[in-house]
Amino acid sequence: MPITICTWNINSVRLREPIVLDLLKQEKPDVLCLQECKSPTELIPKENFAALGYNHMVARGQKGYNGVAILSKHLLKDTGHRDFCKKGDARHVSAQLPNGVTVQNFYVPAGGDVADREKNEKFGHKLDFLAEMRDWFRKEAPQKSVLVGDLNIAPREDDVWDHKKLLKVVSHTPVEVEKLTETQNAGKWVDVTRQNITDGKLYTWWSYRATDWDAADKGRRLDHIWATPDISASAHSSRVLRNARGWEKPSDHAPVFATFDLN
Repeated sequence: MPITICTWNINSVRLREPIVLDLLKQEKPDVLCLQECKSPTELIPKENFAALGYNHMVARGQKGYNGVAILSKHLLKDTGHRDFCKKGDARHVSAQLPNGVTVQNFYVPAGGDVADREKNEKFGHKLDFLAEMRDWFRKEAPQKSVLVGDLNIAPREDDVWDHKKLLKVVSHTPVEVEKLTETQNAGKWVDVTRQNITDGKLYTWWSYRATDWDAADKGRRLDHIWATPDISASAHSSRVLRNARGWEKPSDHAPVFATFDLN
């Protein structure tokens, strides 16, 4: 049975509820994982999602900041969350589907503007968050799992509009890429998007600062779908819904999809 999973940093689920509903109506993913919901859990408009068939939700909300949610057409078992760096931030939640697949939804800290942990506490937080993810996966090897979310790092040279110009820009610095690679390797995670779309420029985020984001096309691939080796070969049809970046009152991120053929 194919399961299509979508991940999207929505940048306020209540403010952008109309385009979330549009996505659900048009694309009909089985599972939608949202980040940066910026809402307490009880105020996420789940009734309107349920009206479209998304009757199940597991979420960790936070007023005006962070927040992650998993919406599903299928029953979800809440499998908890981790408080990375002990900050009390709603940056992780997990749930299990009826077929036994666990979905891990992450919102990794952006890291501020200065790529130096001595000068920028936010950058240090980001590196520490990734290190905790790595150590967790080393200790508890994930199985039959999909990891999605805004990981706030574009790891490959073709994941950014200009590799050389962005080497010192937070989200593409060598130290961040190294930490993300360590995290990925610790869980033996397979980058499903790049497994399916092996070559070429690919972005999921375009800054609000650009007068014409589409024409400038100075993007970065910050949003990811990974899978454990036991199910990664079943993944196909990966894509980025680029045109969603141009919808009315858009997020600065575009939705990312992958379909898994699983029993």
